[in-house]
Amino acid sequence: MKSSTSEQTKLYITPAHPCSYLASEEAQTLFVDPRKIISSQLYSGLTERGFRRSGSHIYKPHCANCNKCIPIRLNVSSFKANKTQRRVLKQNSDLESRIEKTEFTSASYTLFERYIEARHKDGDMYPATEDQFKSFLLSPWANTRSLNFYLDGDLVSSAVTDIQLRSISAIYTFFEPDHSDRSLGTLSILKQIQLASFMNLKHVYLGYWIRESAKMDYKKNYRPNEQLIDGYWSERTK
Repeated sequence: MKSSTSEQTKLYITPAHPCSYLASEEAQTLFVDPRKIISSQLYSGLTERGFRRSGSHIYKPHCANCNKCIPIRLNVSSFKANKTQRRVLKQNSDLESRIEKTEFTSASYTLFERYIEARHKDGDMYPATEDQFKSFLLSPWANTRSLNFYLDGDLVSSAVTDIQLRSISAIYTFFEPDHSDRSLGTLSILKQIQLASFMNLKHVYLGYWIRESAKMDYKKNYRPNEQLIDGYWSERTK
């Protein structure tokens, strides 16, 4: 594969395995050569071509009989929060937000563990482990930050995000299950959009959207959004 910097990048494909999102499907994944030195330019270019980061690995779905994983991003300048999203911002105005270094701490891991226990007990991330936290969220080469929210000094939500040359890539958000009424996942995306705007970055990448996956349904609520289909980004308003 040729990268945006015209250097050769090796890709490896996994054997077929059960899909994590669609029970009836088998999945395959392309991975960038883990020995490759990942520059900021290369990472940004790969993100713009639909790749994602998990730990130090960069990957992209590449299934033989399915193309339902659609990369989705928001254009910061054209995004408009709807009435519900504006209400979430107002409702959480009592929270203190901090942009902090993404690292393994007792507070962050405890919150991560509680979130996985409450929200993903039926998934392949359960049960949470310290090694899983580190290998999934941390990377020695990515410019990763956590947009953390505190209530009375206690960490209640953490949005792990990669700051790239032209964009923000939302990696993962976890939050206090007892505060589900605050819509902290929505808050995290809205605040990442605000951060991108402040930094004069063009897009916020939300990962993949699958129409048939209820867990990913929330992503289409951010409009207008852009979807990567057949190699081209196109705007969707519905």
